[in-house]
Amino acid sequence: MLRSGQFQILIASLRIRYFLTILTGAILLSVFLPVKTMAQGDLLITPRRVVFDGAKKTRQINLANNGQDTATYVISFKQYKMLVDGSFEEITEPDPGQNFASNNLRFFPRSVTLAPNEAQVVKLQLSKTSGLGPGEYRSHIYFRSVPDVKPLGEEDKPADSTVLSISLTPIFGITIPVIFRIGETYADVTLSNLAIVMGDNTKPQLMITFNRTGNMSVYGNIEVDHVSPSGVVTRVGIVKGLAVYTPNEERNFQLDLLDADVDYNSGKLMVKYVAASDVRASTLAEAELLLQ
Repeated sequence: MLRSGQFQILIASLRIRYFLTILTGAILLSVFLPVKTMAQGDLLITPRRVVFDGAKKTRQINLANNGQDTATYVISFKQYKMLVDGSFEEITEPDPGQNFASNNLRFFPRSVTLAPNEAQVVKLQLSKTSGLGPGEYRSHIYFRSVPDVKPLGEEDKPADSTVLSISLTPIFGITIPVIFRIGETYADVTLSNLAIVMGDNTKPQLMITFNRTGNMSVYGNIEVDHVSPSGVVTRVGIVKGLAVYTPNEERNFQLDLLDADVDYNSGKLMVKYVAASDVRASTLAEAELLLQ
């Protein structure tokens, strides 16, 4: 048994070494990044969401390693529900009005190993959908990094054998939604509860509530313009790739308004929620906020 003095000496000699200064755990990225490529660690993924539409039953996901080390990723599915603030919670059973897509999806390969600057395609196939009811089906495909763990006996050993060494190995992960729709699907969305508040950095923020109805999610970009009393229009805010997933009927969102040369105490804000595509962009919803 250690005496008090010996115990204090042992505690004083305890050193914890981190391989990386991040917490161990998988990281779920937000689905509204302002670019078409999603990245975590050294993995790039394109596209950032997969939607099966029309008669095509296959899709591809492009992976690329832009780091300096070889990396391995294991691929699987996860299920999430969106909360009213836009964050995600992992679930095992769908909420009422929610359908999982993973039972009707296959992917290949199950894991990938990418050398630096190497790329690879993951293929997704939709199958066995003939007996499904109408509506939207969604799951999230998960790319989990496999840590490079040295075999027993080859670990780096501390110079002082009396020192306790603890290593924390990070595990990165990215999820992107995979969606398919069956039968007649529709959605309507409106914007409400518009208000300007001052954020922690004293910059104005616009608060918006998205109200969704129907049996499919909505996805688009937010565009905010300030219109002065004299009619001068200035773009003061834009967010790309914002979704409201089924079965959510509401999502609250706030965005920082640009520090433009405008008076937020006069005129009005024009807010548009636009469904963007490679062919055309259509307005899903719009609203205005009078400023005074």
